Amino acid sequence: MRKQILGLALRYHGEWEKITEGLKQGEKPPCPEIAAPYVTWADAEYPALLRQLRFPPWILFYQGNLALADLPATGIVGSRRACRYGLTMTERCCEALKDEVIVSGLALGIDGAAHRAALRLCRGTIGITGCGLDRPYPAYNRDLYTELPKANLLLSEYPPQTPPLKHHFPWRNRLIAALSDRIVVMQAGFHSGTMLTVNEAIELNREVWCLPYPAMNKEGEGCNLLISQGAEILMEPSQLTRTPQERRQACKNRVKTMKF
Repeated sequence: MRKQILGLALRYHGEWEKITEGLKQGEKPPCPEIAAPYVTWADAEYPALLRQLRFPPWILFYQGNLALADLPATGIVGSRRACRYGLTMTERCCEALKDEVIVSGLALGIDGAAHRAALRLCRGTIGITGCGLDRPYPAYNRDLYTELPKANLLLSEYPPQTPPLKHHFPWRNRLIAALSDRIVVMQAGFHSGTMLTVNEAIELNREVWCLPYPAMNKEGEGCNLLISQGAEILMEPSQLTRTPQERRQACKNRVKTMKF
């Protein structure tokens, strides 16, 4: 089945629905040898957390240390047009999460900042993209495509030479949610791809944390909306290092000391 999945992935350029239909129809396309490392749904090395998805990827092409996908991880996501506040807090969160792996999407703004901070401060980082790993996108983050494979991890369900098509990136967000024990939203507007990551995290029963923004602030209105709907409010990065039990107790303590 491994070779069948690879053959279908190459034939259909990694498109999940077409691979699924090909498997149902019993298609067995020619399967040329490729140099790119990959793991399929049928392999024991396939990351266990991805099997929790409604639509787990049939195949993952990777560069670097695949074992990072099984370590404690936090997903840090946010706007491509990152503000100074969001970037600063991203750095501080990575400092607090030094014993974890940071997962993000290799995009401009918050994603790139999270990867770069994690390279310096954390146990590791996983970058997940929506194109072939030989097609660095965006060009601004080309350095991450060079640096991550050395001791960290690059992942894509799209085979080499697949271009960065627009619909690939929202679909890729489900992998960020699945590989993370929780998602931390550093900056988001109402209509943001980040919100799609949050929806996947909720489906998977992952915690969602959001950085609060001033009222009427367009850069963070998505964060404030999520907080109003029940997301955890990130007041300081040290909150992320507490166990769920410690966080519940801290909440109770705050309620007890409230004065009006």
